[in-house]
Amino acid sequence: MFENIANNVSKCISLSDKEKNFFYSVLEPRNVAKKTILLSEGEICQFEAYINKGCIRIYYIDENGFEVNLQFSVEDWWVSDIASFSEHKPSKLYIETLEDCELLILTPEKKEILLNELPKFEKVFRLLVQRKLSVMQDRLINTIAKTAEEKYLNFTHLYPTISQRVPQHYIAHYLGISPEFLSKIRTRLAKK
Repeated sequence: MFENIANNVSKCISLSDKEKNFFYSVLEPRNVAKKTILLSEGEICQFEAYINKGCIRIYYIDENGFEVNLQFSVEDWWVSDIASFSEHKPSKLYIETLEDCELLILTPEKKEILLNELPKFEKVFRLLVQRKLSVMQDRLINTIAKTAEEKYLNFTHLYPTISQRVPQHYIAHYLGISPEFLSKIRTRLAKK
């Protein structure tokens, strides 16, 4: 259960067996069914979750009542509403499982215990935030500067497995286009 997260963390820091065991002790393993809302708008996010298995989406509902997909997360990713989690303020987001998921949950209290006991984890979480910021910057640039076809090609290049795991209308909403237009793009690309 902890092998994947151990490999994830080992990219940033090295841990002794005793430190690994302490880290594992603050994580809460949780199996979550497909289509479970882990966080709703207005709630305070009480978790950072490592995805051992499964696929999750983060979205918000715009002023017209439409879902806007911001992110898809799969195995070896962490998922949370960072602003809500760290600042203890109501979320503007929804976090939903798209597949049955195996998660390792870190609560704010357990994270504080972890950081007090093993301060080197500050580096792990700093690098996670930097990675998330980099991904969001790239997404913003692609949204503004690319054509719909370029956005789709970039999406499939960056996330090669997600298009087989996520309904196409979710991908269309992520790209900021209609599902019908995405279908036309995919048909055009298939003919090339």
